[in-house]
Amino acid sequence: MRIAIMAAAGLMLMQAAGAQAQPQPQLRPIDCSKAATQTDMSMCADQAYRKSDADLNAAYKEVNARLKDDKTALTQFHAAQRAWLFFRDAECAFASAGTSGGSAYPMALSTCLDKLTQARTKELQAYLKCEEGDLTCPVPGKP
Repeated sequence: MRIAIMAAAGLMLMQAAGAQAQPQPQLRPIDCSKAATQTDMSMCADQAYRKSDADLNAAYKEVNARLKDDKTALTQFHAAQRAWLFFRDAECAFASAGTSGGSAYPMALSTCLDKLTQARTKELQAYLKCEEGDLTCPVPGKP
């Protein structure tokens, strides 16, 4: 009995010490030019999409800022962006459906999201570079 109590006490001390000293697990960096496993390829595709999404968000914020004084244009822009997001997500679900349920699905989905997000970012950036007097451009130039 005494041995069991001492063992239990020792185990509790080890667990308490371990709980305090355990470092958080670190994700290993991936060299996407050498990604060999499906997991690595999926992670690389996700990283690319996340970068493209950050670029899109930056362009979106800038268009928003330029339209802040035109409530009608701002409302139309928000509606267009929501519709585009719906289209992008539906298109990528369709485009990656052939891999649904498989290990390549995350990569196929992220690759599609990345491609369409980059295209939308270019569209928004083009709005930000319109020539003065261009009546087909809905975003005013910098003040």
